[in-house]
Amino acid sequence: MPTDANLDSFPSTHATPVVFGAGAAIGVLGGMIGLGGAEFRLPLLIGLFGFAALSAVILNKAMSLVVVLVALPARLGAVPAAETAARWPVAVNLLAGSLLGAWAGASWAVRMRSSTLYKVLAALMVLMAAALVVTHTTALGTLDLPLWAQVPAGVVVGFGIGVVAAIMGVAGGELLIPTIVLLFGEDIKTAGSLSLLVSLPTMLVAFARYSRDGSFAVLGANLRFTAIMAAGSIVGAVLGGLILGVFPDLILIPLLAVILLVSAVKLASHD
Repeated sequence: MPTDANLDSFPSTHATPVVFGAGAAIGVLGGMIGLGGAEFRLPLLIGLFGFAALSAVILNKAMSLVVVLVALPARLGAVPAAETAARWPVAVNLLAGSLLGAWAGASWAVRMRSSTLYKVLAALMVLMAAALVVTHTTALGTLDLPLWAQVPAGVVVGFGIGVVAAIMGVAGGELLIPTIVLLFGEDIKTAGSLSLLVSLPTMLVAFARYSRDGSFAVLGANLRFTAIMAAGSIVGAVLGGLILGVFPDLILIPLLAVILLVSAVKLASHD
């Protein structure tokens, strides 16, 4: 069972414009780099809105799920469905690991002491910062592994991504996209669509695990807050996509990485 230090279920009393504006700001950041922005939303839920670690993770997961459900049709429209469907073995390979990882990650999160969870979240923020820099500043190639090595590697990496996504409450695209490119040799656009197809069932499994311990109390108490911030995130993501390319990656990516690192330091020292 989650501890009181990890989970709080009191409803947020923040004004609607503040909640929507915060969601929109996060959405813009994510939209400018083609992601949902959940990695930036998590420290905001803890630092600005005062949610305990596990509460923030669950709310972040709910909003990430909404953003993915909205983004999926648009993304599938950009990449022909037949082309994405033809890559179904890639999604199945990663799902074989990510579904197990999501269940395990959510199980570990609800059992962790609050102080431990904050430090784990901080470490994962550093991982996200590194993945962001590598993905957007490096020309990703492919590992060209033989099939006998590629399949188990996909399961193992998928498991790790499922764990990270469940513990942070993110969709995991930051890690899935470079994995699909490196391990399976897909192009970035196809990798983006496949990452959403892997993310959706992975998030649902994490949700199912969190629901077993009464952890959803915080979601029930903050449905309005969650809906407003999710709406802001979606609007912001659209705006971020429209200004994609306005800020050169040479400036934008290091700036966003610094934001993640500063957030990691604050989470690590959170009392």
